[in-house]
Amino acid sequence: HIYGQVLGEPCGGAHADENAAIRINVGGFKKRLQSDTLSRFPETRLARLLHCQSKESILELCDDYDDTEKEFYFDRNPALFPYVLNFYNTGRLHVMAELCIFSFSQEIEYWGINEFFIDSCCSSSYHCRKMDQDREDWDDRSDEGSTTSSFDELLEFYNDASKFDKQLFGSARRRIWLMLDNPGYSVASRIISILSILVVLGSIATMCMNSMSEFSLLDSEGQPTEDPRFESVEHFGIGWFTLELVARFVVAPDLLHFFDHPLNVIDLVSILPFYLTLLINLVVESSPALANLGRVAQVLRLMRIFRILKLARHSTGLRSLGATLRNSYKEVGLLLLYLAVGVSFFSVMAYTVEKEDNEDLTTIPACWWWATVSMTTVGYGDVVPVSIAGKLTASACILAGILVVVLPITLIFNKFSLFYKRQKQLEIAMRSCDFDEGIKEVPSVNLRNYYAHKVKSLMASLSNMSRSSPSEQSLNESIH
Repeated sequence: HIYGQVLGEPCGGAHADENAAIRINVGGFKKRLQSDTLSRFPETRLARLLHCQSKESILELCDDYDDTEKEFYFDRNPALFPYVLNFYNTGRLHVMAELCIFSFSQEIEYWGINEFFIDSCCSSSYHCRKMDQDREDWDDRSDEGSTTSSFDELLEFYNDASKFDKQLFGSARRRIWLMLDNPGYSVASRIISILSILVVLGSIATMCMNSMSEFSLLDSEGQPTEDPRFESVEHFGIGWFTLELVARFVVAPDLLHFFDHPLNVIDLVSILPFYLTLLINLVVESSPALANLGRVAQVLRLMRIFRILKLARHSTGLRSLGATLRNSYKEVGLLLLYLAVGVSFFSVMAYTVEKEDNEDLTTIPACWWWATVSMTTVGYGDVVPVSIAGKLTASACILAGILVVVLPITLIFNKFSLFYKRQKQLEIAMRSCDFDEGIKEVPSVNLRNYYAHKVKSLMASLSNMSRSSPSEQSLNESIH
């Protein structure tokens, strides 16, 4: 048996001498350890070596084994191993202030030493520093994801721009495409963007004013009709939106995938109700039997409100919000689940205590409405509990609603910050692209943040290896 050979015993590990020693080599740091010292902590890696009966089982726990020297080799950081030796001698772990918490945590995990062995004098600072390290790692991952995603989107933008080189009038079409799709690219694109925003706001304003009695007009038959002034503004807006969509479609680098972009779909939806309404009105005039289609036209007119989404093309915040919602379906689902559980629970509670004293809460479905309004802290006040037990239930419902809404919102807000930062980086990179002399090289992108987090932990480990503080020296003296 291998273990018997190491200890100079003819039998297996189960019959080994408790006072025998084994030789270990940790990155060049050599030490002889007594088996009785190791066996005090049987769950650790070195103690498990005492029970190995074959070379294969030994190599599962160490990196190499020298049959000649009877030595176990571990390819680990030798600067951190004295802390492991001190643990075997004292039964407690101590963490020096200058140590990298990330490296130390990985090291003790490798040796099979649990964090609860950290002594009380070091435990508090260790866990506080570890929480700070986890927070920094989250920031680094966010920066990496932001930089990586921005770089990928920039390459996609650059690839689209390169497609014009092989097309007819490619240079002119590329200038128009950049001017229409990149609002901050040039002075002309900014002017077009401002004009488009004004047209969108004017169209929404006329739709709202047209619903007010002060601006309503009646025809000769006493039926409401649209104000000619509002109708002119509506026609101008439709003409502008149609011109925008057609122009973007004509100069698009890839016509087949034009409507794969969500903003182009929004442009189509913003004008489609107008043309469908015209078509329905023509059908109704030619066939009076289809007069009920007029109600469909009224519904389509209300869809004009979707034009407000056109502002997303000109707003970084709105685009970031859309990306956040698209990538936060798990958090949104979690929020809805919490609300559903809370509404179901408190609606039954309210029904139980209020059904005899309150006419508004005599059924559980009626209590659902009250619980939903209360948990979301809206509080219409149309339905309120009247008994003391009902008011206590309402108080618990409101407090639970605050907690339920706040927890997932924090996760969603973190994602929004990430996507907003990524979008700003992408816009800055796009505005710096110059295609006047043709495409020769990919625009430069600062990738410092992309690799910084990968080097950070490596540099910390290397600095620990080359550094020996007075505390570490005294620790080394105590174990030699």
